[in-house]
Amino acid sequence: MASLARLRHIKRLAIPRAAFQVRSVQTTADTTQLHNKPDDVHTGAPMTVRLHEDSFKGYNCEIPDLEVQITKDELLEMYKQMQTVRRMEMAADALYKAKLVRGFCHLAIGQEAVSVGLEHGITKTDRVITAYRCHPFAIMRGGTIRGVIAELLGRQDGMSHGKGGSMHIFTPTFFGGNGIVGAQVPIGAGVSFAQKYLGEKTCTFALYGDGASNQGQVFEAFNMAKLWNLPTVFVCENNKYGMGTSAARSSSNTDYYTRGDKIPGLQVNGMDIIAAKRAVEYARKWAVDDEKGPLLLEFVTYRYGGHSMSDPGTTYRTREEVQRMRSTQDPIRGLQKYIEEWGVATEQELKALDKEAKAEVDQAVEEAKQSPEPQSVDLWSDIYYKGTEPPRMRGREREEVG
Repeated sequence: MASLARLRHIKRLAIPRAAFQVRSVQTTADTTQLHNKPDDVHTGAPMTVRLHEDSFKGYNCEIPDLEVQITKDELLEMYKQMQTVRRMEMAADALYKAKLVRGFCHLAIGQEAVSVGLEHGITKTDRVITAYRCHPFAIMRGGTIRGVIAELLGRQDGMSHGKGGSMHIFTPTFFGGNGIVGAQVPIGAGVSFAQKYLGEKTCTFALYGDGASNQGQVFEAFNMAKLWNLPTVFVCENNKYGMGTSAARSSSNTDYYTRGDKIPGLQVNGMDIIAAKRAVEYARKWAVDDEKGPLLLEFVTYRYGGHSMSDPGTTYRTREEVQRMRSTQDPIRGLQKYIEEWGVATEQELKALDKEAKAEVDQAVEEAKQSPEPQSVDLWSDIYYKGTEPPRMRGREREEVG
């Protein structure tokens, strides 16, 4: 036993230090600088800002231009949307703790710059598919807060009529949260195949986490997408932990943007929403306008809560680490700093937006609570796509099974 203990000690010492090196792309939320401002931002004229030089790192591709044009209205819209998304997730947290939401529930508090930034970089006809941390994408892609909360509560007003729960919410351009780890990646590639087959000038963003990055089906999807030159943007939301395991303990290569083999990649500061938006615009141009095929984006981000509501999130990382990220690298605080320092809006005006977001979420929660639960007849609905239902639906009868 003593010799076994010494062997374990030697193995621990032999772990290469490179596995624990700091990431190459920075994740500070407020390092973008104002480069050129119109005389009056309230006219709607765009201002020019410059992203931090370490906002991106490329693999077999050039990084996006660091100069970005953005308007007052878009900055304020992104701020309101991020606040609304966070308020919605906080409401879901409270409802779960009150035992009004049961089952699985995975929240995206801390990762708002990815979902909101993504929406501001794509078109309404592009497609998005993701894993189970899906609530923000659902409302950004045409869903409603009431629909998300009602779905969590298992009510008829839910986006899947209360029968899908946290991980199964869809819109015509959002192909859902998906509960099987990594399974949405090949589905996303399939959606892209359909887009190319139909001659659409659109693409699909297929999101997955660092915890799903080692799935075989992910690499198989990479291979087919590159072989067929599909307009797929594979997006790794690297929040540093797959469930309770740090990236360095699960992946021999934690530079996920380099893992597409022949597919070029881009690592992105996922805590600065302007960097996130710029990266998505670059990726869409790559896949759609320039027809260069697939691209792999890695957003380096962070989740404040645990993997799910059943995970306290502090057994595999320290409370100090979480608090440091909250206090120094929060994406909403970073955007707030930009807005105030660039003279786009005052602190009081932003507080008014905060109040509006809270009121909107509070109202949606109350409306969702009033929604009735599904009825027994609902067990036989939504089995087939509308218009393709058979005349009647039944189970197998004795004559069928012999």
